[in-house]
Formats: sequence, C-alpha cells, structure tokens
Amino acid sequence: MSTSDAGAAPRKQFLGHPRGLVILFLTEMWERFSYYGMRALLIFYLTQHFLFGPAEAQGIYAAYAALVYLMPVIGGLIADKYLGSRRAVIIGAVLLVAGHFTMAFEGSGGREYLTVGGTEYALQVEGRDTDRQIYAVNGETRVPISIRPEGVNVVDVEGQPAGSGAQAAAAAGFPAQIAPDGYTTRVDRDEGGEPILFLALSLIIVGVGFLKANISTVVGALYEKNDPRRDGGFTIFYVGINLGAVLATSLCAWLGIEYGWAYGFGLAGIGMAFGLLTFILGQSWLEGRGEPARPIEGRRLLGVPLVPFFWIAGLVAVFPTWLLMQRHALVEAILIPVALATFVAVVGYTLFRLKGAERSRMLVAEVLIFFSVLFWALFEQAGSSLSLFADQSTAMPSWFNAAQTQLFNPAIIVVFGPIFAALWVWLAKRNMEPSTPVKFSFGLVFVGLGFLVLTWATDNAANTDFRVPLLFLFLTYFFHTIGELCLSPVGLSMITKLSVERVVGLMMGVWFLSSSVAHIVAGLIAKATATDTVAGVVTNPQLALDTYGSVFGTIGLTGVAVGALLLLISPILKKGMAGVH
Repeated sequence: MSTSDAGAAPRKQFLGHPRGLVILFLTEMWERFSYYGMRALLIFYLTQHFLFGPAEAQGIYAAYAALVYLMPVIGGLIADKYLGSRRAVIIGAVLLVAGHFTMAFEGSGGREYLTVGGTEYALQVEGRDTDRQIYAVNGETRVPISIRPEGVNVVDVEGQPAGSGAQAAAAAGFPAQIAPDGYTTRVDRDEGGEPILFLALSLIIVGVGFLKANISTVVGALYEKNDPRRDGGFTIFYVGINLGAVLATSLCAWLGIEYGWAYGFGLAGIGMAFGLLTFILGQSWLEGRGEPARPIEGRRLLGVPLVPFFWIAGLVAVFPTWLLMQRHALVEAILIPVALATFVAVVGYTLFRLKGAERSRMLVAEVLIFFSVLFWALFEQAGSSLSLFADQSTAMPSWFNAAQTQLFNPAIIVVFGPIFAALWVWLAKRNMEPSTPVKFSFGLVFVGLGFLVLTWATDNAANTDFRVPLLFLFLTYFFHTIGELCLSPVGLSMITKLSVERVVGLMMGVWFLSSSVAHIVAGLIAKATATDTVAGVVTNPQLALDTYGSVFGTIGLTGVAVGALLLLISPILKKGMAGVH
C-alpha cells in the first residue's frame, strides 16, 4: 500500500466507524486489563510478599509510575521519527507480555523472624486479605499471634475452639503475652526474587513507553482531520480503556488475593497476550494506518535496519530501567530537578521568544500544567496510600477485598463519562460551558473533597478495630473520579490548542513530564502515611488510622484551597487564552 493510499479514508466500516477501531478498542482494552490488573495487586505484593515496609513500597511504586508516564515521551518520538505508530505498538506489546508473565514468578518472598528469650520463630501469614493471621513457627510449633503496641499476644483463630491458641502456645512453651521490649524482629530479603520483580517492572515500563502514546495516534490516523466521527471514535476507545480496567480490577485482584499472586499476575499476562494477538491478527483492518511519515525500507541506524535496531534498543533499555528501579530514590532525586529546569526553560522561551497571543496562550498552558501536577499527585494516591488504607483501615465485606477497591474509579467513569460528555455539549450549546481553567479548578476541588470525606470518617465513623466503612472509601473515589472527568479529558486537548505549533511536541513532552513528576510527589505524600508493619500486617491500627486522617486532611484542604485559587484567577487565564476555548 502506498503512502497516499494509507492517507485515504478507510473503505470498510463497522457500526459507522472505521473497522480498525474494533482492533484498537480490543487491543487497548486488553492492555489496560493487564496494566490495571497488575497495578491493583502491586502495592500489596510489595508489602505482603516481599515485606518491603510501606514507605519503601510506596517509593518503589512512585518510581515505577513516574517512569511509566515518562517513557511514552521517548516512545512517541521514536514512532514519529522512525518506526511509525503501528510497529512501535507491537514492540511495546511484546515487552508488556514478557513483563506481566515475569511478574508471575514470585520467588520465595521475604522472611520475617521473631526472637523471644533466645528462641527464633519464623513469622508466617495466612491469607492476603484484611483478615490475615500471623503465626510464630519453630519446627512443629505453630502459634497464632497478634503484634500490637502493647506487645505480642497469643490469639485464637477464627473458626477454631476458644482457647486453642493458648493451648498451642502452652504446648510449645511460647509466652501468652510478651512485652514490647521482650522481643526483636528481623527481615531476610528475597535476594533472588527481588531482581526478577524489578526486571518484570522494567519490561512493563519500556513496553508502555512504546505502546501508550502510539496506539492513540493510530486511532487518530483512522480518521481524516475534519471527520465528524473522530471525537466519537476516541470516546469509544476511552470506553475500551475503562472496560479493561473494570474487568482487571475485579478479576485479577480477586484471583491474586484469593488464590495467590501468581494467578492474578498470570491473568494480567494472559490479557496482554490477547491484546498482542488481536493487534497482530487485525493488521489488515487498520488498512495501513500508523505507518511512518517516511518509508522505512532501506533506512538504517548505526548500520542496522530500523526495525531490528529498535527491537534491540527496547531490550537494551530494560537494563538501565532495571538499575533505576532498584534505586528508586535516585528517580526522585533526578526527575524533580530535571523537570523544574525544563519547566523554567520553557517559561523562559515563552517570555523572551514569543509575543502577543502566542505568548499569553503558552503561559496559560504552563500555568495549567503546574496546577495539574498537584491534581495528579493527589489523585494518584489510588495505587499506593489509598490501597493500603483499604487494607489497613477499611472494613471489608466478605465478598470484596482491598485490591478490588481499584475498580471504583473505572466503573464510575464508565457510568458518568458519557453523562459528562453530554453535559459539556449541552452547556456549550447554551454558551454556558466552563472554560478550561474553571474545569481544572473543579478537578482540584473535587479531589480535595474526596480526601476530606475520609478525614471525617477517620474521626467519626471508625469501628472498634479502627476501620471505617467501605462506603466512605467509595465516596472518596467518586469525588476523585468526578474531578478526573473535569480535568483529564481536556488536559491533552488544552496542550494542543494553546501551544505554538512549532513547539507542540515539546509541550506534549512537558505535559507527560509533569505527570511523571506528579507520581514522584504522590510517592512523597504516600510515604507520610506509612506506619510500622510486621510480616506485612500493621502493628498499630489506631496510629495508622490517625496518620491517614491527618495526612488526608492536609492534602484535602490543600486541594480545595488551590482549586479555589485557580477558580479565582480563571477569568485572567481565560482572557490569556485569546479566543481559544
């Protein structure tokens, strides 16, 4: 097919859209299935299986998420300049399949030990849900215990006769109660399993880099610039993203918690394999869309044909990513200064090289990027501190688990996304649609309100086990998702509309860089919520609840206050947009 043929309108349709949209919908649905399925389990896998402390686990998660959002900048540039979107998606999908299946190799996990009176006991944990039970094990001795600020206590296991725990302890000569200064603990790390974990995360990071931005580019390539079906096509594609997320956070989270980590991660890998297979088998339906601007045949880099070169480069890129993931503090130390320097340089370019409407529009875009960092830093607590809050401080019904709380956000989007899309159209017809700065301010206010709901619940609705009803966590996700629907869909559109055409690619890179920085800031916030755990179980439930309430109250008030400030200055920003809506 020639380049000119590739630019022609697709000849075959499905339900009024280019039939290639079916392939891209299913590919992205399965890709998001794998990504969100893995994400729902990751923080629990780090704290319960590998026994990273909550603060360290949240640092690893933040570095992972930051790199996931940074890599698409590089992947997008490679696709634009060399490979084309379609080939980049295939490379990314293969790396993702490899990464998700590698996650299923658990290793032995961390081992924590309790020493009492010169005798060392291995700590074993049964279950992965909020009701998990710790046992002290030495040879044939297996005593159920709890570890709290007042010390170590022998307990009865639910479903066992009253006093059975005390009987087991007496038979083993294990003290019925141990004072806080009467024991010590130590952790043996899984020196073999941890490098495999970081390899899996690195494969996923590089894979997302090749795939994330480029599959959306292929969607756009299915339509001519002025095709009225374009927005509808992206809406359908967006439904695919959230449908995949709902399925994943239901099924992978259930399998992983109920039957074992390998089952949850393995199902995520199977989902990504389905996505890859769908994309490869559906190539003819794409009718040549997503090809590079220049023909790829005969082109070389460093003497190697382009396609093999980038397959090799993708695999090579996994190694430095693997090193970075094992030094997650380095990601924080490097990324924030680089982002600040980049942002200052872009603002400087705007102030000294641009004039008139171009300057004012670019400045508005930069101001909104700055505010978006705070929004995403708060919103992205979902995969870290809010997940651990679900595990440590939320009362779960028997039919639901902490990892499955990740389905709230995509499920709410599936229901309310079309409503919001219709609402903006309805308001626009009446010249009442809020401006982009006002929508951003709504996003910040709603994400702040979500945290204030939890803060109120921690003070007023906790039970005797220092857990709040699940309803309040749902309400938090509800407010956060409403905020997302106000801000997220207009973010990328804002960049393309307000940026000067000659630097729109750079500004898109700054947008992704700001999202990456937001995940680092999110990690710093999440670390502030961390309290001590033993064998992955929080030792002071009251302190955990109080700490969450305090931190969530602070960031909730910050979100509302900054949102109110943005609303206050929105008329100035709207004027600076110089007629762009």
